[in-house]
Amino acid sequence: MALFQSPAPLLLLFLVLFITTLSLHSNLSFSALLLSLRHHHQHLRSERPMIHANQSNCALFVGNWVHDDSYPLYQSSSCPMIDPQFNCQLYGRPDSDYLKYRWRPLNCDLPRFNGAEFLMQMRGKTVMFVGDSLGHNQWESLICMLYTSVPQSQSQTQMVKGEPLSTFRFLDYGVTISFYKSPFLVEVDVVQGKRILRVEQVDGNGDPWRNADVISFNTGHWWTHEGSLQGWDYIELGGKYYPNMDRLAALERGVRTWANWVDTNIDKTRTKVFFLGISPTHTNPNEWNNGVTGVTKKSCYGETEPISATSATAYPGAEYPEQMKVIDMVIREMKNPPYLLDITLLSAFRKDGHPSIYSGDLSPQQRSNPLYSDCSHWCLPGLPDTWNELFYTALIY
Repeated sequence: MALFQSPAPLLLLFLVLFITTLSLHSNLSFSALLLSLRHHHQHLRSERPMIHANQSNCALFVGNWVHDDSYPLYQSSSCPMIDPQFNCQLYGRPDSDYLKYRWRPLNCDLPRFNGAEFLMQMRGKTVMFVGDSLGHNQWESLICMLYTSVPQSQSQTQMVKGEPLSTFRFLDYGVTISFYKSPFLVEVDVVQGKRILRVEQVDGNGDPWRNADVISFNTGHWWTHEGSLQGWDYIELGGKYYPNMDRLAALERGVRTWANWVDTNIDKTRTKVFFLGISPTHTNPNEWNNGVTGVTKKSCYGETEPISATSATAYPGAEYPEQMKVIDMVIREMKNPPYLLDITLLSAFRKDGHPSIYSGDLSPQQRSNPLYSDCSHWCLPGLPDTWNELFYTALIY
């Protein structure tokens, strides 16, 4: 904090000179770090997590999407907790086939989600999601899956929304489903109007996370934001301040800080820890049109079917996300690694699952223009329900 104390004119002059000098050095040091990262990345795509399900060795995250008229697991009209940002049916999405797909792993079937069983198994416990808006997407999905599977006449509930912590409680079961907003998992401080991303310090020292019985982390998207969407003014690393640095290098340093905190502070005999893989975006139609140029459609707007899979193990479209390679690498090197809910590949096929223009976050004028399509988040009901079916399987079975 001392760096930003008055007098302001001297501070600004010092800060400009300081940052200019550091930037010259940081470009060299972080270029070297990036080369090191890319060397690591060549070796990252090995076997994915395996668990026992339905009495067989089941690769949960490799398979295909099948049409299933028994889906979705709930209707948006029956879950009043859905944020307008994710409530595609309420905001005019005209098609519904995107709701009728079930994920089928190659060599097994997922157990059907049973909300009453989940609540019984989690009785008296806290399940917490920590991360960005994709974690929030998954949190609301799980609330809806549970809320609509238990007759409301038999279960009292309570919602408390806050910043950064929101909670939903199933009072008769003593179950709390929480979301803690932490887009980077590391600290962002505001000092004299400047946002400082401290990649060597865990958000809030992790104190709000320690007592969860089940905790699922995610991060990724905010590390790539630029311009007005960028979440920091300076990055603090090693006691020095940088206006920017290589994004993959910054992500790796931040995730390593989080990983060290988990290894040091989480007792895995008491707490089950998960990490949600990178949720892909669908902003480039050329990726699912065989590279054809001149495609007139605007990103994911108007997409009503998944990408046709030529292989159950081949990533569709663009290259497998570099961010996921970084996260995979760090998790593999942990002393007590979390269970990686590796939803990246299976989600990449679902170009049809995004809100696009059917979002309550848009004005009527914006909703009439495909340029405003949200191709990052997911409709509810929708794909995050599958993430939670996989979460349920890994947690209960």
